[in-house]
Amino acid sequence: MDVIKYLEDQRILRLLEKANKTTLREHGDTISLERAIFLSWWCERGDCAFCYMSTQKPLIKDPKKARRNINAILAEAEICKRIGWNIEFLSGGYGSYTTGEIKSIAKSIKDITGSPTWLNIGITKDLKEYGDEIEGITGAIETANPQLQNRLCPSKPQKEIIEMLELAGELGFKKAITIILGVGETVQDLEHLFKLIKNLKLDKIIFYSLNPHKGTIFENSPQPPSLYYAGIVAATRIKFPKIKIITGTWIDNLANIGPLILSGANGLTKFPLFKMFGTKHGKRVEEEVKWSGRKLKGTFTDTKRLIKGKSKEKLNPFIKRYIDMCLKK
Repeated sequence: MDVIKYLEDQRILRLLEKANKTTLREHGDTISLERAIFLSWWCERGDCAFCYMSTQKPLIKDPKKARRNINAILAEAEICKRIGWNIEFLSGGYGSYTTGEIKSIAKSIKDITGSPTWLNIGITKDLKEYGDEIEGITGAIETANPQLQNRLCPSKPQKEIIEMLELAGELGFKKAITIILGVGETVQDLEHLFKLIKNLKLDKIIFYSLNPHKGTIFENSPQPPSLYYAGIVAATRIKFPKIKIITGTWIDNLANIGPLILSGANGLTKFPLFKMFGTKHGKRVEEEVKWSGRKLKGTFTDTKRLIKGKSKEKLNPFIKRYIDMCLKK
């Protein structure tokens, strides 16, 4: 099946039908909720054309003040454990934390959740410093076309990201990349993406749709069409039946969820957890999953699960704050 040709001809329903059958056969009918845990709002490179951090860099005089409190990070991991969400990865801009600090945070999170976590911390050559607290390494490729990627992310050379992921594989870590749709790519750029997946033997790919941040060149750009997004995911699923696919959508585009699940998504991400939990928006996510014929791992509405669990005393004030944010609505 020439999936690129099907996309160009806009035969999206045919792609979704085949992708859905493939997903059910290879992965079953369970959908996970995923949460990226951010470590800081500072990035010393800060020149990705679409990134919120690029708008903040000029405003931050002391990068250390942009770092999150470690106990707040760990409390967020505890909340995710209680409500059954996966931790998508730990994410921090360049220069936010030392390798030793990130390793220590990852170890603490593994103690809390019982599972190793993924990292998405930029290009690093320090992967040998990590151990069984880390499951995999995510490379923020963002767009697979190398020329477009160079224009959008001049300080993140694709070649260096690829080399990092190759090293990750040699060290026994799983490998993933992130891709943002709606930043100027074309359907034909799937050829670049498929080549990356094949050559790097990726275990996971995370798709996001453009979130047009004020102050970036994309602030007046539309988010990508829902069926285009679903078609890209479906084409990837058909081409790579066994890869894990996570898809991100925003609170103003929850209707994307059903098509994305039918196109091959194994998990959903990019939700403002504490704003949405227990609200009509959280319920909408669960209904989208239900009407896609899937079972949901975790919850977006069961407030009783928020208070079920024990944690270290130093985390309790932060956990209470997160619970209060969920319940006050």
